Amino acid sequence: MRNRLAGACWLLATASFVVANVIVGLAWEQPGFSWAEHNISDLGNVTCGVWDTSRPRPVCSPWHPAMNAVFVGAGLLLAFGALLAHRALRPGRAAAVAVASIVAAGSGYVLAGLYPADVDENLHVLGALLVFAPGNAAMLAAALAGRSPLLRELRTVSALLGLLGLAGTVLFLSRVDAGIGVGGMERVAVFPLFAWVTAAGLRLLRSRRSRPLS
Repeated sequence: MRNRLAGACWLLATASFVVANVIVGLAWEQPGFSWAEHNISDLGNVTCGVWDTSRPRPVCSPWHPAMNAVFVGAGLLLAFGALLAHRALRPGRAAAVAVASIVAAGSGYVLAGLYPADVDENLHVLGALLVFAPGNAAMLAAALAGRSPLLRELRTVSALLGLLGLAGTVLFLSRVDAGIGVGGMERVAVFPLFAWVTAAGLRLLRSRRSRPLS
């Protein structure tokens, strides 16, 4: 039961986050929302105007309350799912680091949702850093976990997604767009974790017992 609930939490976190990115973005009119130009955080800004002196862009998100609610909800689901999945992942240093890192990343989303960038930029940036660093570290730690059958099964996926997210993070923070825009690069940094919890969540949903998968 714990495994299935953990899997459901992770799948719901992914679905809500992806759907909110699309639907809230479609609500923008002037300007229209661009995945290449705008940051994910722009969807949660509570005021309209030109935002970010280092990379000025027009921001006006009519449905920002919905996006911020999804930030908080998805973050809680990521963290709760990781805590529930801990037993299924089995003891071990690498698995423990993966769980703790997902909890930290989930906390980052909660912080980002509670403090939009144009309300408290410092706390919002702290939340974003928790998403970027621990979120991608979680997948790299999972790739090193040898005692968990589930994580061994996902080892290659974990390594590839972790490296992709890490590369996206470095390039995004360096303002390198690689032809997909800085906003697009941020999604390269963020979306791999949701892809990973989706893969792990589907595996957990197939399990019939709450004790570690074997």
